[in-house]
Amino acid sequence: MGKEKLMRFKAIKDFNNVTEFQFKAENNIPIWKDYFGNDHPLIVELGCGKGEYSVGLAKRYAEKNFIGADLKGNRIFIGARDAILNSLNNVHFLRTRIDFITDSFTPNSVDEIWLTFSDPQPKKPNKRLSSRVFLERYAQFLKPNGKIHMKTDSDLLFEYTLEQINKYGYNMHYVLWDVYGNIEQLPQTLQDEMSIKTHYEKLFSSRGSTIKYCQFSLPDNLK
Repeated sequence: MGKEKLMRFKAIKDFNNVTEFQFKAENNIPIWKDYFGNDHPLIVELGCGKGEYSVGLAKRYAEKNFIGADLKGNRIFIGARDAILNSLNNVHFLRTRIDFITDSFTPNSVDEIWLTFSDPQPKKPNKRLSSRVFLERYAQFLKPNGKIHMKTDSDLLFEYTLEQINKYGYNMHYVLWDVYGNIEQLPQTLQDEMSIKTHYEKLFSSRGSTIKYCQFSLPDNLK
């Protein structure tokens, strides 16, 4: 591991806006409204990478709380440092595997989930963050009618996600195969949110990829 990565892993241990997952005793799940000191809506970005979306949304919505979750501490470091430099008290980072995400949120505590440029997992469909396996986990802590947003460059992941939505009868709200070519189909708030661009979006767009977006919610019987 390089010196810079080691420095970042060490630094986030002292950041007050980063929590590193530990296996917890039953009923010892974090109460995030106590951490933030309010009961504002809670939005979670899963697989947040460098945290561009979590930080970008936090800058736009002071009346909401945001958590970016990812396993890679050297990437989380960038978002956490950006939040500190911008004095953002409404965004926090959680270092954990998404497989264990149910250990970090109480039932009915999360209003929205963002999946931004998730790994399409070409050979492991059950590892995709929009697979039935993961959606059942999200249902354990999403509020009724809580929204799930997906933004991706991957045709494979997007097609798979739409298939899952149709197969299991999830509630579809928006589908755009070309976000920026059809952005007028979204309400103004979502148009503004689409302007947040992650490192990977910039990289894939520069290679000619078309950016796709969908928004859906889960039925009550999945809980």
